[in-house]
Amino acid sequence: MMTEREFDVLLMGRSSIDLYANDIGAPFPEIKNFAAYVGGCPTNISVGTRRLGLRSVLMTAVGEDPVGDFVLHFLEQEGVVTDFIPRKSGRRTSAVILGIEPPDKFPLVYYRDNCADIELTIGDVLAAPIARSRILLISGTGLSREPSRSATIFAAERARDSGTKVVLDLDFRPDQWHDARGFGVTIRSVLRLTDVVLGTADEVKAGALREDVSVTVEHSQVSGAYVSGDVLQAVEAILKAGPEALALKRGGEGTTVYLKSGETIEAATFPVDVYNVLGAGDAFASGFLYGYLKGWDWHRSARMGNACGAIVVTRHGCANFMPYEQEALTFIEERGGF
Repeated sequence: MMTEREFDVLLMGRSSIDLYANDIGAPFPEIKNFAAYVGGCPTNISVGTRRLGLRSVLMTAVGEDPVGDFVLHFLEQEGVVTDFIPRKSGRRTSAVILGIEPPDKFPLVYYRDNCADIELTIGDVLAAPIARSRILLISGTGLSREPSRSATIFAAERARDSGTKVVLDLDFRPDQWHDARGFGVTIRSVLRLTDVVLGTADEVKAGALREDVSVTVEHSQVSGAYVSGDVLQAVEAILKAGPEALALKRGGEGTTVYLKSGETIEAATFPVDVYNVLGAGDAFASGFLYGYLKGWDWHRSARMGNACGAIVVTRHGCANFMPYEQEALTFIEERGGF
């Protein structure tokens, strides 16, 4: 188990108000009403890890607006530490609008122009409790623009200097990058500071993205980009750059953990009826980090992640529907255990 510190996990990056369609199955133009939740990759994981009993701190930024009030109110109710979330004057808390058309269409639209969280600065990082946290989680979208890009890399440097583990959630959102190839260039620049990488096959391929690789998006779902290339070559390239492990999220096919040593660990999924896949990856990360911080082996940690992901895909949203610790453990036990 890792060294005891004041906080278990410090999460850095985007936050938003998420408006989820209540009209399940309706094409996007025919949606009549939405439910308001809280979202954003690191924000979802902050809630997911907190519900699992970890001491979670979120470093994002919100605007001086009612939407920022909405986000902070929810996080405070959940027990996530919000002391390091600045409010950025002249910037807006971001928003995402999402449709739900099972089994395979979950269109979403980002509203991140002039958003607050991309304005996180090196000064904000200096105020954050990196050395007092066991893990720092950073995400790909936080690297997409300045000043957040430099702040995120600086945070990873400070974590490395203080013995804090760095976990990188690739979080590839093509519309947040001027050129998708820039995602690969930027990701590769931070891998030397990273201990563990989390991502889907397409995100992993994007992390190794070079000029001969293409990116396409279907169903207007910018979280569902299809990236060409060989995933195993991409995994090898990422691990060669520094991380000790890469957890490849394969949805209904389970999770594969690739280690720098060359070992590969397969963790089976838990079959469920899918209601909404959005948020599954963040739920996985929450469960995986829980196991990692408990000192569990890679297989057991990935199974915990798979369980949390399986629970969330049966529900309407992300952060608001993350499972609690006993709920996830009972879910696993009832399905044959780890």
